[in-house]
Amino acid sequence: MVEKDRRLGRLRRRMHVRKKVFGTPERPRLNVFRSLRHIYAQVIDDTVGHTLVSASTLDPEVRQQIAGLKKTEQARIVGKVLAARALARGVTKVAFDRAGYKYHGRVKALADGAREGGLDF
Repeated sequence: MVEKDRRLGRLRRRMHVRKKVFGTPERPRLNVFRSLRHIYAQVIDDTVGHTLVSASTLDPEVRQQIAGLKKTEQARIVGKVLAARALARGVTKVAFDRAGYKYHGRVKALADGAREGGLDF
């Protein structure tokens, strides 16, 4: 029962965040999804519903870099890779969507890595 309450709490927080965060062509939304093993991030233009760039710990390019690292360090690398891909597509500013997760641990590490990579939010 506790896991259901935790999941419903995250979904409630997610809807609260999504009411305010909307991705535009000038400032797309950087969305984060965190599972127990992996972390995924994508930059989304909500006006047309398209994902502009994405990165995760499952990408072959990232897998080579994260071998043997802790999950927070892996998240930071995913953030850097995502930022590099976004800059290559001409995206410099994003709106951060934490999707109901607390801004702590892996989510914060991914955001810090994206900032280090050159994204502004």
